[in-house]
Amino acid sequence: MTAMKWKAFIAEFIGTFALIFIGVGAIAANHITEGGAGLTGIALAHGLTIAVMVSATAAVSGGHLNPAVTFGALLTGKIDPKNAGGYVLFQCLGAIFAASLIKLSIPIQVLNAVSMGTPALGSGISPIAGVAMEFFLTFFLVFVIFGTAIDPRAPQVGGLFIGLTVALDILAGGPISGGAMNPARHLGPALLGGGLGNIWVYWVGPLLGGAAAALLYELTLAKS
Repeated sequence: MTAMKWKAFIAEFIGTFALIFIGVGAIAANHITEGGAGLTGIALAHGLTIAVMVSATAAVSGGHLNPAVTFGALLTGKIDPKNAGGYVLFQCLGAIFAASLIKLSIPIQVLNAVSMGTPALGSGISPIAGVAMEFFLTFFLVFVIFGTAIDPRAPQVGGLFIGLTVALDILAGGPISGGAMNPARHLGPALLGGGLGNIWVYWVGPLLGGAAAALLYELTLAKS
């Protein structure tokens, strides 16, 4: 591995770490304040974290911070398979470390009460409906990433619109599927106490949604 690859992997680790640490922290804070943050506050916590961390890591790694984004980039030739594997590995490691270390900051009884902030299906929501929701939410996210960050014609707005997309996706899909849009966002908290039930929902939905958006953009909208 070259030094540049290692820098990209470290950037992906830190950015994903921040997303899980702040995301779980916001859900825990909402519990502590008895709903003081609400769905809007939780959505903004995730969206703002993505906005600032994508902006901070874009020059080093492209600011994927999400296996679904990396998968879409792989399918469209924006990243090679070896680097894609490293990205996904370090994204997942960042998520796992974040879920581990947040236990040092927040009482374990609070984290247990919110299932470690793990995205989960809402009451009465079937796994198939969850997959569909995660597919569409991730489709929107990856479409915006291609249109605002990957496309060389895109305006230089950093991670602003990507973060806004995360926030609006959670507002719409949070009560349905948890609004993960990101396999690593589910994996870290799930492994550290949130439970691995329906884990396939949070890999299949986002990966398929990310792939569909990436391929559609590349084949129909990208500069020829």
